[in-house]
Amino acid sequence: MAAALQVLPRLAQASLRQRFWGGPMARMASGMALPELARQLFDSAVGAVLPGPMLHRALSFDPDGGQLKVRDRSFQLRQNLYLVGFGKAVLGMAAAAEELLGQHLVQGVISIPRGIRVTLERAGKQEMLLKPHSRIQVFEGAEDNLPDRDALRAALAIRQLAEGLTADDLLLVLISGGGSALLPAPIPPVTLEEKLTLTKLLAARGATIQELNTIRKALSQLKGGGLAQVAYPAQVVSLILSDVVGDPVEFIASGPTVASVHNVQDCLHILNRYNLRAALPRSVKTVLARADSDPHGPHTCGHVLNVIIGSNALALAETQQQAEALGCRAVVLTADMQGDVKRVAQFYGLLARVAGTRLSPGTGAFVEEDAQLCELATELQLPDWQLKDTLKAVAEAKGPICLLAGGEPTVHLQGLGKGGRNQELALRVGVELGRWPLGPVNVLFLSGGTDGQDGPTEAAGAWVTAELASQAAAEGLDVATFLAHNDSHTFFCCFQGGSHLLHTGMTGTNVMDVHLLFLWPR
Repeated sequence: MAAALQVLPRLAQASLRQRFWGGPMARMASGMALPELARQLFDSAVGAVLPGPMLHRALSFDPDGGQLKVRDRSFQLRQNLYLVGFGKAVLGMAAAAEELLGQHLVQGVISIPRGIRVTLERAGKQEMLLKPHSRIQVFEGAEDNLPDRDALRAALAIRQLAEGLTADDLLLVLISGGGSALLPAPIPPVTLEEKLTLTKLLAARGATIQELNTIRKALSQLKGGGLAQVAYPAQVVSLILSDVVGDPVEFIASGPTVASVHNVQDCLHILNRYNLRAALPRSVKTVLARADSDPHGPHTCGHVLNVIIGSNALALAETQQQAEALGCRAVVLTADMQGDVKRVAQFYGLLARVAGTRLSPGTGAFVEEDAQLCELATELQLPDWQLKDTLKAVAEAKGPICLLAGGEPTVHLQGLGKGGRNQELALRVGVELGRWPLGPVNVLFLSGGTDGQDGPTEAAGAWVTAELASQAAAEGLDVATFLAHNDSHTFFCCFQGGSHLLHTGMTGTNVMDVHLLFLWPR
């Protein structure tokens, strides 16, 4: 794993140590420099949510008795196991599941993004690939995360498998981020094109992701609990890798194994709000009218066990443990960081300043900054107690501290540059850290996407220090211009020879982003 997740070129590490931290550079008790520590802890976060480890933590199997245990539930296996899956991490999840349970697996169908299998092969990730003569059929589609005809064929194959099951069967459903685009199956007579057009119209008029999902579910055969209903009366165990803030199972891949809480009136209310009801295709009106008159009422999913087996919170917990083992006082601030990337960057900049005053006695208190930090935390919907507990832990620390957070900030595009939310966040935090003296404290911030790809780039993210702005100016780089064009990737490619970029390659997992903020008293 460490070899696959290299961040800094080996030949550059010695010069980087001298460049960023000077001769007596900040080091852990183990002799590790902060950039190296940041890289290792990011690797730990990713490693905690790789498909293999996740599946083996979630499932306990007794091959002698044929007993499969998931949480506190047990299932008898006797060549009655079927498997379906959809999402960016599902290939590795399916490989791990077949390795563990293959003797009982009858048939499987999974839908994965186009090209991911070749990418994993080239990266040498054999543990994430199905073995020859696998009983699992693989469909690839949804290029650029957009539903297409290939993804539709996969969805219909998944439906066909599920609807043929009996009460004696067990269906194992594997779900990860990107699953919604890989499971498009509109209710006839609605076509895929009509559903996509309606979704785009709603998005263009400002509909929220929750509103979009409500409409998608209402027009889908498999979302909003549809897959679970098709599989009835078989028992269903859904293993979910969450890429959604807060881990709401009804929103991950649009909840194919979770009963929808919305009805037709909710859909009509949304369509009215955005003045789209009159423009609906006849097919959509037909499906909504049919659902409104369904004599069976809302469906339930009592035969389903939904289990979150991997999440941002789990990745952060592992990182916290590793950081403390390496000599840091580590605190998890939140796994729900979201909001505009500019405001998130301001929050981290202020957090570094306020935390630095508590970490270095004698630097004085900054009442105004404390108040601003609390206001930003409220705006970003961070619970008050989380911030207070974090700052209390900083004040009690005897040495270096690592503040951890995760989530998915939002970038509002203004330019045509190249980058992603992690690189832009890191660049903006670097600017914020340089706005004011931080006192006798070294600071490093890292932001990385756990899937290994930040926007349309080959980088997973980037790391910065408080010296970024002054060092960039010395190299003739105008940070403000790069940010105005959302061109963070180009900046980091030019800055310090690209050494601040986080290169991991495709990891085969995805639990959103991980943020690491280190403070070390000089």
